Amino acid sequence: MTKAPARFAFISSDTPDAKAALHELSAQYGNVGVDKAEIVIALGGDGFLLQTLRDTMGTGKKVFGMNRGTIGFLMNEYHMDALPERLRAAVSETIRPLEMQAVTTAGETVTALAINEVALWRQSYQTAKIRITVDDQLRMAELSCDGVMVATPAGSTAYNLSAHGPILPLDAQLLALTPVSPFRPRSWRGALLPNRAVVQFDILEADKRPVNAAADHTEVKGVASVVIRQSLTATATLLFDPSHSWNERILTEQFRY
Repeated sequence: MTKAPARFAFISSDTPDAKAALHELSAQYGNVGVDKAEIVIALGGDGFLLQTLRDTMGTGKKVFGMNRGTIGFLMNEYHMDALPERLRAAVSETIRPLEMQAVTTAGETVTALAINEVALWRQSYQTAKIRITVDDQLRMAELSCDGVMVATPAGSTAYNLSAHGPILPLDAQLLALTPVSPFRPRSWRGALLPNRAVVQFDILEADKRPVNAAADHTEVKGVASVVIRQSLTATATLLFDPSHSWNERILTEQFRY
């Protein structure tokens, strides 16, 4: 039985399908610890893949996802045959996360990284009121909304898409600034920003209209201001099958009807 080189590691989410795939692949190719691997094969859904990217960020390890979840937009198709050859042919994409610096109404500062998006949303029955500044220039004095986010290309097909934000190619040098249920100005649908832009959200009437913020799964309650910029140092590397690249998926998604 052919064993995989020691540079491969298989990990899975807790779902029965993912665990079964882990068992099958480990039996066929062998398995090593993530700390010894150059390539990590993540078995599960998009959420598990993003967690794997966060866990391996900055290590130089490459991550290849195979779908054993529900949607799997970021995942490659699952099949067991000729996996070493498949990985050698894979196309790599470098992902740079967003850095969030949130200051709470109590004066606490919280920093976190986000591969998908940094999102803000209201925490009461009243709409949030948020001032938007980009690169130290005021762009919107007051946005009344349920929330607002800054999404990366990797995150543009997640929460951003459900809020009717644009889908971005993975290699686009852009960020999506997308409102959630804007009330005033009602017609505003967001903006595309260069990925070097620094976005600041200031919460107006923060005590009366409390707002929470989250960098992916890191949540901060009762924020007063949030500054978002793309990280210049942290990176993660994602592998795709050449026949099912990210850009091809983006085009397919945009022509769905």
